[in-house]
Amino acid sequence: MMSWKKTSCVLCANRCGLEVQVEDNRIVKVRGDKASPISEGYVCRKGLNVAYHQQNKDRVPYPLKRVGDRFERISWDQAISEIAEKLKAVLGRHGPRSLASLVGGGEFAFLSIGFPVRFVRRLGSRWNYSAANQEFSGRYWAHGLTLGSQNIQLTEDFENCDLLILIGKNPMMAHHFPQAPRRLQKMSKDPDRRLVVVDPRLTETARLADIHLAIRPGTDALLLKSMIAIILQEGLYNKDYIDKYTDGFNEILPWFADFDVKAALAVCDLDYDTVVRVCREFAARRSSIIDDLGILMNRHSALVSYLLVVLQALCGRIGVPGGNYLQGGGTGADPRDPKVWRTLLTDIPAVNGMFPPNVLPEEIMHDHPERLRAVLCWAANPLRSYADTTAYEKAFQKLDLLVVAEIAMTESAALAQYVLPCKTAFESWEGDPGMGFSKVYARMRAPVVEAEGEQKENAEIFTLLADAMGLIPPIPDALYEAAKSGDLKAYGQKLGEYLMAAPENAAAGHFVVAKTLGPALGSAHLASIFPLFMPLSKSRQEEAAKAGFPVGPDQGLSLYQAIMNHPEGVLVGIRDPEKNMETNLSTKNKKIQLYNPEVEDWIRKINPVEEEEQLQPNERFPLILMAGRHIDTNANTAMRDPAWNKGKKTCTLAIHPADAAALGIADKQMVRVITEAGEEIIEAEISKDCRKGHVVMPHGFGLVYDGVQYGVNVNRLTKNTNRDFVGTPMHRYVPCRVEGR
Repeated sequence: MMSWKKTSCVLCANRCGLEVQVEDNRIVKVRGDKASPISEGYVCRKGLNVAYHQQNKDRVPYPLKRVGDRFERISWDQAISEIAEKLKAVLGRHGPRSLASLVGGGEFAFLSIGFPVRFVRRLGSRWNYSAANQEFSGRYWAHGLTLGSQNIQLTEDFENCDLLILIGKNPMMAHHFPQAPRRLQKMSKDPDRRLVVVDPRLTETARLADIHLAIRPGTDALLLKSMIAIILQEGLYNKDYIDKYTDGFNEILPWFADFDVKAALAVCDLDYDTVVRVCREFAARRSSIIDDLGILMNRHSALVSYLLVVLQALCGRIGVPGGNYLQGGGTGADPRDPKVWRTLLTDIPAVNGMFPPNVLPEEIMHDHPERLRAVLCWAANPLRSYADTTAYEKAFQKLDLLVVAEIAMTESAALAQYVLPCKTAFESWEGDPGMGFSKVYARMRAPVVEAEGEQKENAEIFTLLADAMGLIPPIPDALYEAAKSGDLKAYGQKLGEYLMAAPENAAAGHFVVAKTLGPALGSAHLASIFPLFMPLSKSRQEEAAKAGFPVGPDQGLSLYQAIMNHPEGVLVGIRDPEKNMETNLSTKNKKIQLYNPEVEDWIRKINPVEEEEQLQPNERFPLILMAGRHIDTNANTAMRDPAWNKGKKTCTLAIHPADAAALGIADKQMVRVITEAGEEIIEAEISKDCRKGHVVMPHGFGLVYDGVQYGVNVNRLTKNTNRDFVGTPMHRYVPCRVEGR
């Protein structure tokens, strides 16, 4: 019998609402969920093809142990017991610094990501390598200096802005915010709104733009310094805002005083008058900025993030309607604090509490007595997702222990000693307890199909490991009994009493809740969010009351139950934008810090003479490869079955006609792309959308599905040492050469 069930997509961070038709435990049809307050029925072709993600031949049905050059099926008891004993042996010989977790985005399953991280920390290690730090470390660093917390993000007020600048971002393909293509198309038709795109390529989004700044690759810092200089020279800055909300304005003026803007923009290959027009409109309008991997994985990445804050602050566009609001906050660890761990060989500090996976191979391969010897990898596929596949292959083979918890036999799982099978997000409870800024929505998706093997939720897997390692403190029978009773209010009271009596047990709270309430609810993931609502802070009580949940002793419980009852999503809070700066700005004096001595010399070196010198083509590698391109035929590497793209053109190297002619390359010809890291053979696609001297290859391919490789793995071409000071790889600026075959 067929039925329609509500769920959400798992292939990008927007997690659009879906309705799936299930027959014989198979997803057979998918449509957008019009009842979703977040996506309102919108869904892209990736979401429409989630059945290929859920049902594929690479799924791992039961625990596996490597025996020689093959895997053997084992029981969960054997897997947990053996892994625990091996971990104890490694830690006993080499100490906690020998252990790391490596966590990815997986299915954008954010509830479960905390379990492997907390597991490693409970064992005394702070080595947590995060997919987020592969991309955002520079932004975290910059926001820590300027906004007071590395955990703060700048969120665009898309609905209320009348000028949007997209820098290194192609939302028509990569989305970024819910219903991005639908909303951008509407924006492009509105005569009162402006769209500006900064991107070397004529992207799908650039085609909609009022102004496309086709910037020379790698010159984003030069452009932003030019824009700030123009705003200062023309007096376009917002003096009242600067006086009220910023500190260090006078100190930064010398950085831009004698800057040759015209010469700088000539290096950027941009028209001076057009950039001046953009600056004037940005300063005068309700303007917002969205940036992404085009700059975050490029030259001067961290400094670009810093300059973006300065630009927006000078024009009074942070924490105001139509601008960019602050989300997140808190103090967090300062990477300059000597107590903050730094990687042993590469000397990278923890940024926002995590480390960049780009340096992990080196941290395994060196000879320090405390080098990494054991890695627990969850929902990450480093051999296809991170820089330098070859380096990762060598490093993983040197480990004493590699455990991969995954839904499928990925390229990385194939190198593990143990593979622990996870349920997919369609087989378990997952979701997000808070999405959005002024209107905050929560959504928990219930299982829509049953696992057809021995798979477990990730939270349950790491709770079992924590128990086997002795990391969970004694739990009173009363807490188990309260969980079994089904009375969540009583359970919350008992949990509070337990933690009040022994506050030191709070560090293991996630595991305690998963072990007690998880079995009662049938989901450790669903149980794990319960403490977030017991009790609520004063500000969250006020936000929830505005969303229709009256303040009272049962307010948190009402929220929790509403989330469970509304898989399409439910409004759980309304925030006051007027209090954004007051609530979220985390600097000591509650002002944006424009001046920081750490960046002074760096900013001064961003000038047309030095930049032009550094941008000169490499004789061996005269072209610049953009290693990564969002298109509607690629997804994260959990989307393994290539049948979802049957009949479509997918993995090609886009190259400008002039470059192709100079190299004697024809359209659809197979070519060899060579970089410092390695070489790959791929089909050429001659495209005027590219800039001359700039070639583009998509990511997410080169997967080995059912024993056959599909497409080209771009990370065979990215060198892990081509990175910045916080470990971010320069995927968008890889020197290369292309040869015809």
